[in-house]
Amino acid sequence: MAQNAQARELEGKLEALAGQFGFELVDAGIEKEGPSRYYRIYIDKPGGITLKDCEVYHRACIPLVEHVDYDFLEVCSPGLDRPLKKQKDFERALGQRIELNLFRPRNGIRHFEGTLRSCDGETLCVECGEETLALEMKELAMCRLLAEISEEEIENSQLTQLQAGE
Repeated sequence: MAQNAQARELEGKLEALAGQFGFELVDAGIEKEGPSRYYRIYIDKPGGITLKDCEVYHRACIPLVEHVDYDFLEVCSPGLDRPLKKQKDFERALGQRIELNLFRPRNGIRHFEGTLRSCDGETLCVECGEETLALEMKELAMCRLLAEISEEEIENSQLTQLQAGE
């Protein structure tokens, strides 16, 4: 229990630090990969996080995480397909396309995609085609934004890459 209290206290400090830079602390924690322990901190801001933002926050948060047992410290963006974990994540995603997996299948189906219509912290409603699913939060194994990129965005990206290479 002491470890949970310490983790919450550290998260509060990391969140306050993020706020000083105009960032939002999305998530933070230890992730084990092979023999290594990564302390990953995900930050975001309106318009998206840049590599420079990650670098600035990384340098600023080092004194706060000195006492944590990790091998590598990473500060990164949650990405286009960011996971939805906190109530404010779900509120921000209202009206957007999401994908989710359930711990137990519903009518033989475990994976759903649809538009998030509501979330009150205990249940969420997702419009999946003609059907609207009402799910309890505790049923969710994973929920994240569905990254959708248009053909126009792909073409513009390729054009930008070609121009940069000239």
